Amino acid sequence: MLSMIRKKFIGDKAFYKMVLAVAVPIMIQNGITNFVGLLDNIMVGQIGTEQMSGVAIVNQLMFVYYLCIFGGLAGAGIFTAQYFGQKDDEGIRHTFHYKFWMALILTLGALFVFLGLGEYLIQMYLNGSNDGGDPIAALSYGKLYMRVMLFGLPAFMFVQIYVSTLRECGETVVPMKSGITAVFVNLFLNYLLIYGKFGLPALGVVGAAIATVVSRYVEAAIVICWTHSHKEKNSFIVGIYKTLKVPGHLAGKFFIKGAPLLVNEALWSSGMATLMQCYSIRGLRVIAGLNIANTINNVFNVVFIALGDAVAIIIGQLLGAGKMEEARDTDNKIIAFSVCCCIGVAALMICIAPLFPQIYNTTDDVKALAVQFIIAQAIFMPQAAFMHATYFTLRSGGRTIVTFLFDSVFVWCVSVPVAYGLSRMTSIPVIAIFALVQISDWIKCVIGFVLVKKGVWLQNIVSK
Repeated sequence: MLSMIRKKFIGDKAFYKMVLAVAVPIMIQNGITNFVGLLDNIMVGQIGTEQMSGVAIVNQLMFVYYLCIFGGLAGAGIFTAQYFGQKDDEGIRHTFHYKFWMALILTLGALFVFLGLGEYLIQMYLNGSNDGGDPIAALSYGKLYMRVMLFGLPAFMFVQIYVSTLRECGETVVPMKSGITAVFVNLFLNYLLIYGKFGLPALGVVGAAIATVVSRYVEAAIVICWTHSHKEKNSFIVGIYKTLKVPGHLAGKFFIKGAPLLVNEALWSSGMATLMQCYSIRGLRVIAGLNIANTINNVFNVVFIALGDAVAIIIGQLLGAGKMEEARDTDNKIIAFSVCCCIGVAALMICIAPLFPQIYNTTDDVKALAVQFIIAQAIFMPQAAFMHATYFTLRSGGRTIVTFLFDSVFVWCVSVPVAYGLSRMTSIPVIAIFALVQISDWIKCVIGFVLVKKGVWLQNIVSK
């Protein structure tokens, strides 16, 4: 029995070396990005609770746009990984062009929404009880932060087009290096502009936004220049802008596979924003406490995020090459590896929980709430790792309708009603509401396990 389990879920040294070669650069990039984001958050948190809350609300709203971009590009990305497995540069160019148009449309749409409805969207999070801060001040800081952040959307768009394509073609080191450079630029400018060092004005939340925007243009410049100057490694980039046309039959094919992912990411991210709004009914202090917890949680969850990306890349390439049984075996081992890693990560996170919130310049009530959120997030991290890996398993085989039902439909049909009902119809503590929402995800875990075991994702979509 033990030997069967070991054979099915544990790989050899070569296996882990292969997985880590893909995952570690992504892990390092995301880890450094989130760590600098943590420092950025701490810097803003040193100014005051209202500033921290205003920035947190805007970042939650921006998160919807970011995931729409990820979802919009992911459909074509499935094909990119499989085209790369077949060494089809022309196919990769077509997916690149499709990504360009999709990202442009989404970015213009985001600008329209944020410019027209930004203030209203921020106010939605400030309608709860007023304990823990001044909602009017939080709204003012949020509006200032959002106006500057919008200038960074074009740079973010191009970074995602190039980085996603490079990763799907197996190049993860350069995106890592560009991301690392960008986050250190962001950190340095944060120090200068938030507090007004070396004779510069102290701009507070506006300074934080400027630093983020500049760092995104730095990252875009690095990744674009490297891609075009290394044509021998990126043969697909040759003549990439001679035309931006996508053959109609391929555009339709990409859209059919990608639309559910786009809708999924839009609905899932807006679902997360709605959950935060439900929690905010318990007071402005909840936004501040949850912001502190999410900041440290983002640093720790890079492990399962990167291993999920590894599933998409490795399994996608194996499916494109027609290696179905190898894909199934590899997927089982990566999922098991991700869950086991996150058990250890969660234990470390629980140890840090009482200490981290003390760094912030906020009330003791907010700090205590943050500790509770951090511990709860750590407890449910292995569960999140399993769901994340199963999601990318299903997606790697083009089962985008299934992932749509599995992910965003579940959030809106289960998670949001649970949070909405408990926050408005009961008086139980917000941490209990948060925990019950996570427990409801057990249903999703069971569904994911069944779908992965049945192998509904084992298909080559580029040969059809």
